[in-house]
Amino acid sequence: MMKSKGDEDEYWNSSKFKAFTFDDEDDEFSKLKESKQAVNSIRRLVEEDDDEDDVEKVSWSGEPVGSEVQTDYVCFLAFSDSSVRMYAPELRKPKSEYKDYISDWSPEETVQRMQQGKTVSLEKFRSLQDKLLLLDYAVSAYDGNVITAILIYLKRTLCKEVLFRELESRQTALRHFINYLMETRDQRLLLELHRSLLQYKEHLSIADENKRRDFLKSCLSLPFSPEDSTHIQDHYTLLERQIIIEATDREAERGGKVEIFQKFPRKASILNMPLITTLYYCCFYHYNESEGTFSSPANVRQTFRISDKQYFVTALAARAKLKAWFDVDALFTSKNWLGFTRKKSPLSFQRVVDILHKNSAPTQVLQEYVGLVDNAELRISLAQKHKCHDIVINTYRDLKDRQLLLEYRGKVERGSAEERKINELLNNQQIRWKN
Repeated sequence: MMKSKGDEDEYWNSSKFKAFTFDDEDDEFSKLKESKQAVNSIRRLVEEDDDEDDVEKVSWSGEPVGSEVQTDYVCFLAFSDSSVRMYAPELRKPKSEYKDYISDWSPEETVQRMQQGKTVSLEKFRSLQDKLLLLDYAVSAYDGNVITAILIYLKRTLCKEVLFRELESRQTALRHFINYLMETRDQRLLLELHRSLLQYKEHLSIADENKRRDFLKSCLSLPFSPEDSTHIQDHYTLLERQIIIEATDREAERGGKVEIFQKFPRKASILNMPLITTLYYCCFYHYNESEGTFSSPANVRQTFRISDKQYFVTALAARAKLKAWFDVDALFTSKNWLGFTRKKSPLSFQRVVDILHKNSAPTQVLQEYVGLVDNAELRISLAQKHKCHDIVINTYRDLKDRQLLLEYRGKVERGSAEERKINELLNNQQIRWKN
């Protein structure tokens, strides 16, 4: 009795009959993407609607034989590299053209001839035993092309239930074959990658920046992974840009007309510096340049996909080093949809205070950012450390802690503005102190 499509799906997906896939999370091969594609391709082979036409023979030369070739051939995804051929089932040809492929070859001999690229006939294998021997010899031979073609033939000549059953019984053998295939391919790719890395490493020995740039450009065509290819491209682009910036700045420095180079002479060349060092350099010497120039920090940020946080930290350090407090303030200024401005930072304000302090920011600058620390205890600690008295006084006032305010009065200078402010708060009858 033939099963309906729903019965077949239930058979395939039920817990009793496990399908021939590697989707099991506990399977050691489940992470091999191409292995899953390969096995799922087998399933698609047997689940497609059968065509009415019979397959007489299969050509293994990679070249179509005859004037009409069936077009619904299947490419086995696991074997998709440059050495793999795709084969198509062919229509019957006149007996006069059969020649040696009509000989009485055994299943084992047939598989061997298929491996040699010779034309063979599969139609003469009509018993289930012979067909399964073909599959077993193909799997034992570890030949993906032969396995694929025999699966196509079995798909057309066996009912699905039988083919499912036989594939399930051969899971281990097929799995070992696919693992072997992946290991062989991975070893080849690793060898190619190793050679590419050795070639790329040669740039370290090239002193001349122009020759090094040209060498890096030649490395762009090497077979790196997508991630590594992006790195090589960025390396080449960065050096090319550094050469342009270095030539321009060296000329400006010699001319003596650019103020920032006179006030802050360059201590080293920008050539071959890391990306973030290059960004810092551009934030230091070229901060207000238009985005269209190579030395513009905004241009560097966009070209090399620098994150907002990394850009913020680098720009903050560079502008604080120059004591450009207006630029520092602008980094934090943000407007909401109503047009109101507020201070916003991708860093904690404690970290911001540390950076500003290391660059000798004055108390009035530090005080503004200490006051933005959310945690009251931490805010008081930072304010006391950096002598931001107003922050400490205002925090104790907000906490309505009279005792702490009295204690702090003893730490400020006698007769100072801070002491007078504390006295005014202590004498304020409208404040409801907690103690």
